[in-house]
Amino acid sequence: MILVVDDEAGVLQLCQRLLVRAGHTVLTASTSDQALAFLSQERLSLLLADIRMPGKSGFQLMDLARSRQPDISVILMTGYGTVDIAIEALHRGADGLILKPFEGSELVRSVEKALDESQRRRDSARLRVLRPLFDITKTFFSETQPEKLWQLILEAVCSHLLCSNSAIIQRDSSGYQNMESCGKLLDQEITSYLGTLAETVVDLSHGLKIDLLDVSDDYPAEIVQALSACDLRSLLFGTIPYKNREILLFAGRNRNEAPFQEADLEMLVILARQASAALENAILYEELRASMEWLERSQKALLQAEKIAAAGRLTASIAHEINNPLQSLSNCLHLVGRSELSPDVRQNYLMVAQNELDRLMLTVQRMLDLFRPGAKDRQWTNLENVIERVLALLEPQLQKSSIYVHKKYISPSPLILAVTDQIQQVILNLLLNSIEAMPAGGEIFIWTSPGKEGLEIIIEDTGSGIPEVEQGRIFEPFISTKENGTGLGLAVSYGIIQAHGGNLELLPDHGKGACFRILLPTGGKG
Repeated sequence: MILVVDDEAGVLQLCQRLLVRAGHTVLTASTSDQALAFLSQERLSLLLADIRMPGKSGFQLMDLARSRQPDISVILMTGYGTVDIAIEALHRGADGLILKPFEGSELVRSVEKALDESQRRRDSARLRVLRPLFDITKTFFSETQPEKLWQLILEAVCSHLLCSNSAIIQRDSSGYQNMESCGKLLDQEITSYLGTLAETVVDLSHGLKIDLLDVSDDYPAEIVQALSACDLRSLLFGTIPYKNREILLFAGRNRNEAPFQEADLEMLVILARQASAALENAILYEELRASMEWLERSQKALLQAEKIAAAGRLTASIAHEINNPLQSLSNCLHLVGRSELSPDVRQNYLMVAQNELDRLMLTVQRMLDLFRPGAKDRQWTNLENVIERVLALLEPQLQKSSIYVHKKYISPSPLILAVTDQIQQVILNLLLNSIEAMPAGGEIFIWTSPGKEGLEIIIEDTGSGIPEVEQGRIFEPFISTKENGTGLGLAVSYGIIQAHGGNLELLPDHGKGACFRILLPTGGKG
């Protein structure tokens, strides 16, 4: 919108007709008072004013217009063009000077040039504003604690708006409260005054700018005086949506500082919006962090409970396994002490006691193997040779039980760094379990293959398999599906493979019988 000011009615009509025909919206004023009224009520892009007028001159009107609307462009007109007037116009910041009488094309060209130059200045100022916003956004979003973020917001306001004072003001049931401030320490009274000023605008989404040295009658005089007494001059307000609360972002400059411009207000509004997004992000992060901490505590509690439960089961199992032979051993020793027994009966009780003692020693040894699977030195071992050695040891039992073994090895056979007799024990335990699961005969399949992380050994049989309810516990100590089993064979085997950096697992739903997979890291070729 363009305001044309001239005391000659003909000039006003001519300028209005030419500029409207060029596509502009035009207001006209024949006096400086009318012009000042328009400047207070309307947002103007350009002021086109005659230099010599009754009342205030064009130069004075330009200064007043710039104080109220700093971004306005100004073109001055004169019928007394001299070099001195031209120099003064440029010195005082006019965007152009037109000499009367003028051609219509000259007027339109000068106006559009001034408007284009004004738009370039605004774009340049906006670009200068946007560049530091990237750093501000990065700073805001890198902070995930809302309490610390408030201070970062205030520091950004003071730094990028070049002001001495900023504050975050919250409204609650008792009025406006100062949450955080930078610069002047705002007391309760001043905080309430600032909140009251902000209330004069229904929608603060686009911000509010107030200059206390040039303030309208819309604002209470006692508040303006109180704020001016605090050495404040220029004020900016914006809103920060936060947890359904009304939060004001305030920036203030002192009397010895230049008043805020429209670009400053835009910057404050952008900072408020960025702050709102960063606060929302911090809240979500804080909630996520709290959830993760709760989950971690729950997992630790569950793990601790499982450890206690496992220790209880292990203790009960050990007590059970040791108590039975101890009871037998105690009974035998008690009976041996009876004088009426014959030597043969006494000798028989002693043999039973010795057997129970051997059983105890075997159980203890297997428990030691379970908890110290890697106690021996390792060496490079050909796994195919280990398997063949175990099969040779079991040949009589395999033939007696009518069990046929199918073998398939990769060639050349990789070498593994292992304790040979321990790996042999694992293979032996698995094959013995397969033999015991097929008393009426069957088949065992053994094959090796390269895996993603090492060498895979598959041992599968055609026996009755492992009941589904027991599959999740077969590697726990003293858990056995056999009537007279100790439940240590698979537990010891699992510990040995883990100590070698590998893995032992049951492959469920892999046929009728049991199928185990051993994964061992390889180190070379045989």
